[in-house]
Parts: sequence; structure tokens; C-alpha cells
Amino acid sequence: MTRADLIDELSKAFSFTERESEYIITTIFETMTEALVRGEKVELGGFGSLRIRHRKPRAARNPKTGAAVDVPPKRVLKFKVGRELRRSVNT
Repeated sequence: MTRADLIDELSKAFSFTERESEYIITTIFETMTEALVRGEKVELGGFGSLRIRHRKPRAARNPKTGAAVDVPPKRVLKFKVGRELRRSVNT
């Protein structure tokens, strides 16, 4: 399912125009993104939760040359599936 599919489904379900649906979807995604950038956890009941995890710097090896490479610290997005979604996918 794509962003356009979500907009279409929202339009059909609530009789919104395409423009209104796009505004709603955009607002939801932008709000979630802003919260994650601030370091907050985003929880969507029954669906799952998103959070930022911090990875420490580490030493790695280039598999082609075998040379040592320093990997800098970084922030990565982590998604944890909600119980209801996990159950519905596994049935």
C-alpha cells in the first residue's frame, strides 16, 4: 500500500476530497516525524510503536580490502509490532 492508496481509502471511507485526505495524511506523517526527531516515542495502539535508538561508534572491516574502518555513532529508527497487528498477520 502506498501513500496514494492511503489517501484514496481515506477519501472513500469518510467522503473527503482527495485534497482533504492528502492534507490529513501529510499532517499525520509530519507530526510523527517531528516527534521522532525530538527523540519522542510514537505509539499507535494495536499497530505498533516507533522510536529512535542510538548506535555507538564502532570499528568494522571493509570486506573487500580487510582494512579497518571507523563507523561513527548514529540514530536509527526502530519499529516494534503491536500485539493486535501481530495476531492478525499470523492468522
